[in-house]
Amino acid sequence: MRNNMNQMMKQVKKMQSQMMKAQEELKEKTVEGTAGGGVVTVTVTGDKKVTDVVIKPEVIDPDDVEMLQDLVVAALNDGLNKADELANEDLGKFAGGLPPGLL
Repeated sequence: MRNNMNQMMKQVKKMQSQMMKAQEELKEKTVEGTAGGGVVTVTVTGDKKVTDVVIKPEVIDPDDVEMLQDLVVAALNDGLNKADELANEDLGKFAGGLPPGLL
């Protein structure tokens, strides 16, 4: 029985190590969120850091600042949702079959 417990603990430690590596790798991966057909684009890392915002000049209208603000919010939300999807893809494989709290 003790041997089985030791083997299980080794597997858990290995999985934790792999998961930490995957989390580090997420920091290097990026996704893009867009709005308005690409007039606003944001770049977001896999760990949800916004690294770039690009606004095409043709969308800048001093008389309609609210529209630009809405486009920026929509692009950010799109990018953050894509970062969540990326994280779920990369990290979800580690959660399968383990009781909550083990990782």
